[in-house]
Amino acid sequence: MTQTRTLSKTTLSHLDWLEAEAIHIMREVAGQCANPVLLFSGGKDSICMLRIAEKAFRPGKFPFPLMHIDTGHNYQEVVQFRDKRAAELGERLIVRSVEDSMKRGTVVLKHPGESRNKHQSVTLLEAIEEFGFDACIGGARRDEEKARAKERIMSFRDEFGQWDPKNQRPELWNLYNARSHKGENIRAFPISNWTEMDVWQYIEREQLELPSIYFAHKRPVVLRQGAIVPVNVPLMSGELTNLPKAGEEIVELQVRFRTVGDISCTAPVESDADTVAKIVLETATTTITERGATRLDDQTSEASMEQRKKEGYF
Repeated sequence: MTQTRTLSKTTLSHLDWLEAEAIHIMREVAGQCANPVLLFSGGKDSICMLRIAEKAFRPGKFPFPLMHIDTGHNYQEVVQFRDKRAAELGERLIVRSVEDSMKRGTVVLKHPGESRNKHQSVTLLEAIEEFGFDACIGGARRDEEKARAKERIMSFRDEFGQWDPKNQRPELWNLYNARSHKGENIRAFPISNWTEMDVWQYIEREQLELPSIYFAHKRPVVLRQGAIVPVNVPLMSGELTNLPKAGEEIVELQVRFRTVGDISCTAPVESDADTVAKIVLETATTTITERGATRLDDQTSEASMEQRKKEGYF
């Protein structure tokens, strides 16, 4: 009797492939590194990273803690979501603050209104030394910014926390080298090959909860140097920041954030997308890059991100 073999007709979607790759990378970090940490800011990319960690390691606990480098100027909605999500997962959350670095004198602002975003590098390197982390897992993606496109999946940092884009290890196929000597560090990017659209489609598929500022809402803003700048934003302390400058007219616009970060340098875009499905559609049709019009710190120079990364920025 002739036996017939039925070939599997299962077809993996592109999200299945990206997810499988990210799970593999995260397990490689956990397997090769003695003391890794997962950076979690409450942003959409790191929210996807948490889901990937769940799929990689549940029903056990994550083999690493979560950590956020807080500038002290983060949106309330995001900070509250960060704490809530870490508590729901039952995972350890470490928070280290740029303000503490300022008190130690390792961060000195040029003036009180200077953005603290780039100074996260100092606080991150201090936290790495404090806890002895040999790898930091983060949600950076190649499509975000040209300097991030130069990163390997496992990106090597020397004993001073510095990145040299011309001195990185080759990565052949899916062979990843996370080995380092004491004092050196690996930055690992499991979703490096994802795009902004992939992230939103994954959020939609997995039905992931998000901070409310990702959805369209009305907010007082001013128009400054071509960007929509939120003003009179309340901090966790209750103090208002991003005060309008003299002569600026405050208007109320319907906006949403495509990235979240330090208030002083994160700008929203006009939008009426108040659901994930609408955001997916909007992302498919937008002609504005994710960071180009929304991250004011990336607009200071062509090489601003690369310089910050060389100094230790994530």
